[in-house]
Amino acid sequence: MNTGSNEPGEVAVASDGSEVDGTEPDGARDERGLGSRAPEFVKARRVLHLSWQVGVFALGLAVVGVGIVLLPLPGPGWVIIFGGMAIWATEFVWVQLVLRWTKRKVTEAAQKALDPKVRRRNITLTAIGLVIVAGLAGIYLAKFGMVMPWKIEE
Repeated sequence: MNTGSNEPGEVAVASDGSEVDGTEPDGARDERGLGSRAPEFVKARRVLHLSWQVGVFALGLAVVGVGIVLLPLPGPGWVIIFGGMAIWATEFVWVQLVLRWTKRKVTEAAQKALDPKVRRRNITLTAIGLVIVAGLAGIYLAKFGMVMPWKIEE
């Protein structure tokens, strides 16, 4: 499934000849394409539109910042980062293109992961990894017992 174009400035075209935005099914946003989603009265006034963009950027930056903080902590860091990028995508074309590219790559990875040969290989590698980890844990327990490494006195 290809949700966009590989070339900058190009737009994907559906089989019936209409442009496809790639963000919503059933062509809900086909007419709008890329660009600002601000209301028309905001876009009509330059100062208001610029302040709107600054507000959207600040809000998106705050959400992305929270997501970055949550990456090493328990929590949905990546989900929050992509949420902040979705906020930015309401106003900035470059983020819309990044999200379109990301969606295309995730779709390709999902299709590749469903391939039976790839699944079989992944299951085999996971089983081998678990055997290695279990072996190392067994060696550790045989040598030191249930004592934690920071309490070992030698």
